[in-house]
Amino acid sequence: MQIKVKFFALYREIVGLRETQADLPPGSTALDLWNRFAQDHPRLAPNLPHTRFAVNGEYRDPATPLNEGDEVAFIPPVSGGSHV
Repeated sequence: MQIKVKFFALYREIVGLRETQADLPPGSTALDLWNRFAQDHPRLAPNLPHTRFAVNGEYRDPATPLNEGDEVAFIPPVSGGSHV
């Protein structure tokens, strides 16, 4: 099944892409998709505990099963801004 994958901030820098497509076997989860990219880009792996997963625009658990045509975004922790 084809999944659209989006990377933000640090993850975009690590992977070198803003978005891409991935082909996964039926029954795969958002975590399976993460693991595939972490295998190809080992600098992603240590960030897993701090990563938010969004499936079709909604935050989801990494164990969320994926379906053909889903969009998955990997969102790193964000900090910044200031109190004035």
